[in-house]
Amino acid sequence: MHVMSRTTFAIALALSAALAGGAHAQIYPPGGINNQPVIPFPTAPPAPPPPRIEVPHVPQMNSPPPFALQNNKPGYVTQDTPPKPVLRRDRRPSFSDRIARCLDDGAAWGMNPNQRAAYSRQCANQ
Repeated sequence: MHVMSRTTFAIALALSAALAGGAHAQIYPPGGINNQPVIPFPTAPPAPPPPRIEVPHVPQMNSPPPFALQNNKPGYVTQDTPPKPVLRRDRRPSFSDRIARCLDDGAAWGMNPNQRAAYSRQCANQ
């Protein structure tokens, strides 16, 4: 029985040595995990310089206007009389705008849909 236990022990030792190669990769290195070399993260390039801020020239109230804006043709505009206003007739709204306005007016007055349809046709064609 003593021989049997020696052979069993030898077989168990041989199998454990054969299977220990995979487990060897899981052993921590000397010094522990914290002794590993640290690979630094790449750093960002330096920030560009801030843009140059230019303050615009602010005209003063008592300064004369630039020459390009001055009235260099006094015969056209006189100081005594203002220019005559040009009166234009307002453009008529489009047909769809008039229909929409008339439908809204009819709804505001409480008309039913048939009354609104008749009212909007009459109203938009005026």
